[in-house]
Amino acid sequence: MNLRPKKRAVPQIPIVSLIDIMVILLIFFIATTTFRQTKTHMQVALPQSKGMGGSSSAEDSRLGITITKEQKVYLGGEETPVAEIASRLTALIKSRPSARFELEADTEANLGILVQVWDGLREAGIRINDVPARIQRVGE
Repeated sequence: MNLRPKKRAVPQIPIVSLIDIMVILLIFFIATTTFRQTKTHMQVALPQSKGMGGSSSAEDSRLGITITKEQKVYLGGEETPVAEIASRLTALIKSRPSARFELEADTEANLGILVQVWDGLREAGIRINDVPARIQRVGE
C-alpha cells in the first residue's frame, strides 16, 4: 500500500501569449488615442465695428447655381437648360462683372449634370475653385 500522495502537476499559465496580447492592446490604444493639448481660457475684450460683420450688400451676395434631385438646373432662381449654362453665365458676367456664384447640389443629383455645370463654368471663364459648393438636400 502506497500512502504517499502522488505529486500533482503544477498548473502553468502560458505568460508568453498573454504578453503578446498585452503588447497588441497597448499598440492599439496608443494608435487610436488622440492627445489633446491643454488650452488656457482667457477673457478677451474684442473691439467692435459698425461697418464689419453686418449684413452683406446685394452686390456681395452670391448667385446660386442649383441642381435639384429632378436633375434641373437653376441659375439665380431661373430654370436653365444644362446646354445653355455657359452662354448664360458669360452673358451674366458681361452684364455684372463683379458677380459671384455658389453651387448648390442635391445629394441625389446626377454627377454627370454636376460635371456639365463645372464645364459651363470653365467655358464662361470662371475658375471652379472660386465657386463654393454645397452638397445637400435642396429644400431642407
